[in-house]
Amino acid sequence: MAKRKQSRFEAVASMPWPMGIVLGLIAYIAIRHGIGWYFGATTNPYTSGLGKLAATGIYAPLGWILLAGCWIAALASFIGRRSRRHLLDKQTDIDSLRQMSWRQFELLAGEAFRRQGYTVEETGLGGADGGIDLILHRNGQTILVQCKQWKNWQVGVKVVREMYGLLMHHQAAAVKIVALGDYTSDARRFAQGKPIELIHGGELISTVRSLQTSKARAAGPLDSPLALGGSMLASLLVIGTLASGTAVAPPSATPSPTATQPATVRLQAPMSRPAPATPSAHPQATIYMSDSQDAAQLREWKKQNAESMKILEKTTKEVPLR
Repeated sequence: MAKRKQSRFEAVASMPWPMGIVLGLIAYIAIRHGIGWYFGATTNPYTSGLGKLAATGIYAPLGWILLAGCWIAALASFIGRRSRRHLLDKQTDIDSLRQMSWRQFELLAGEAFRRQGYTVEETGLGGADGGIDLILHRNGQTILVQCKQWKNWQVGVKVVREMYGLLMHHQAAAVKIVALGDYTSDARRFAQGKPIELIHGGELISTVRSLQTSKARAAGPLDSPLALGGSMLASLLVIGTLASGTAVAPPSATPSPTATQPATVRLQAPMSRPAPATPSAHPQATIYMSDSQDAAQLREWKKQNAESMKILEKTTKEVPLR
């Protein structure tokens, strides 16, 4: 049975939840800071302009969206991990296994293998009618698992042959078939001498009970809500640190002269010392002499002054005394 392709959200949710937290943080940093740094370092004016635009934070909303998506997937992974642990812990006998759906049966088998030290990958390639439901990894070996929650008949040799073909195709180390019921004699004969393990319902519930007695050891630090919240808080602190480290203060509208340019010293020319005032009614005709004048200039000045005085005497009427 062909299954739909797994979405990116489902792929992240199928990982251990710390991976989702880390992926979200990396995605945000790459969008918010990486784009501006990468394009800003180029010599191309167009890409350099894109880098400057990215440095202003224009792509920050996209980074927050990716961060939120990964963290929601991480939360889904955390909830799924807890629900699988609870699913295994509440099983009592073979009848409780029969009350499950095929999907719950697959999750139960995956949790049982996980507690035995396997890294479990839920492929979603199987389904109610067969296929590879789980891929186990341990000690560098890959093991394919198929789950059969058939309530009314035994697993036949055809299913075992198909799984053996998948083992050869994927070059896996072994194959495990987990069934709610039992297997036919032909299926058992075919599996003899091959890396195929046939697990029936009685063996499964026995394994589940033995794992339930050690459930205290099964709950690790990653199963604590405090670990999830602390990881998110630590990521936000990293984001805040990067934001404060890259913040640039806006330039002042009126730069200080001492900070931007050397102070200009305005030199003022020495003022000329005025000549003694004469008792005249027209002060604007007075001519001043500078200290720097030489003898010739002084004679010229006296001549002009004498001529001016003559003109004033002719044109100015004498004021009668009262």
